[in-house]
Amino acid sequence: MSGISVVLAGGGTAGHVEPAMAVADALTALDPNVRITALGTARGLETRLVPERGYRLELITPVPLPRKPSADLARLPLRVRQAVRQTRAIFDDVAADVVVGFGGYVAVPAYLAARSVRPGRRIPVVVHEANASAGWANRVGVRSAARVLAAVPDPGLGPVEVVGVPVRDTITSLDRAAVRAQARAFFGFSDDDTVLLVFGGSQGAQSLNRAVAGAAEALARQGIAVLHAHGPKNTLELPAPAPGAPPYVAVPYLDRMDLAYAAADLAICRSGAMTVAEVSAVGLPAVYVPLPIGNGEQRLNALPVVTAGGGLLVEDRELTPDLVATTVAGLLTDRTRLAAMTAAAKLAGHPDAARRVAEVALEVASAGLGRVRR
Repeated sequence: MSGISVVLAGGGTAGHVEPAMAVADALTALDPNVRITALGTARGLETRLVPERGYRLELITPVPLPRKPSADLARLPLRVRQAVRQTRAIFDDVAADVVVGFGGYVAVPAYLAARSVRPGRRIPVVVHEANASAGWANRVGVRSAARVLAAVPDPGLGPVEVVGVPVRDTITSLDRAAVRAQARAFFGFSDDDTVLLVFGGSQGAQSLNRAVAGAAEALARQGIAVLHAHGPKNTLELPAPAPGAPPYVAVPYLDRMDLAYAAADLAICRSGAMTVAEVSAVGLPAVYVPLPIGNGEQRLNALPVVTAGGGLLVEDRELTPDLVATTVAGLLTDRTRLAAMTAAAKLAGHPDAARRVAEVALEVASAGLGRVRR
């Protein structure tokens, strides 16, 4: 077979799949002869996202780690062995030269299988950690990794190379100023509207919905328009708009996030790794509201951007209609401060992250093959 063979292990959630697909696109741009295989499971979003992007997908048994003692925990060793066998067979079939792991259910079998595809051969591994606090899968992966890449300096994996989070090209190449008029027309705003973007991930976020919808009248009085993605299973209770009030555009889901980012002056959003990466990559200032469950990684994800001056951090319990009507509205009407935050957000982003991960993957694969890439 011709071309370097790269296996991307990043199935499960969009937070794992999207970075893998961004790296796949970057690999193809760097080396048109590269052969890319994505590992996934039948239950993950990769069953839709990977084929849509035109890449080969191979499915293995998922290996989730049960949080409590259960029958699933007792079956874990068997599931791991089965998944590792399946993954080894895939590695042999595609003649894998390097594995790039992004954490999640498929990463552990990939890391373990890479150690012993067949006697005397190891496939080099590159680990990428998107979150500020690493998950258990990547903690396994770093034990035998050739390179460890991360979004932040200290995700708990020892020494890392900070590259940011890989983001798709439609976002990193977005010139917000150039498409601003088009984006605003797309959503029904005028060129001179001040626009607040609100989104809580693909399913929405009820606390964000309540706080911003509850401040709708106050925002309108201050001349602030709203683009609000509330989630497909949620609804908003909004007052009837006053004559001449700026638009409040409420939609279940945003298919064109690039245009949403271009239309907005400020965002209110969660702070998952992909959200922070995209919002900062396009230079959009944001009020980050970390998900109030988990181990606090969402708060840590937002801290570098907030520390750089590109956003504010608000705890979920503190996000109220009054805070939106005062603090958020005050920021939106302070053009000088908003411009400074916009510049800081852009500087805090890593728009070249996907290309950097792809370069490392090719370097590691070439070293393993004894090649010198020029």
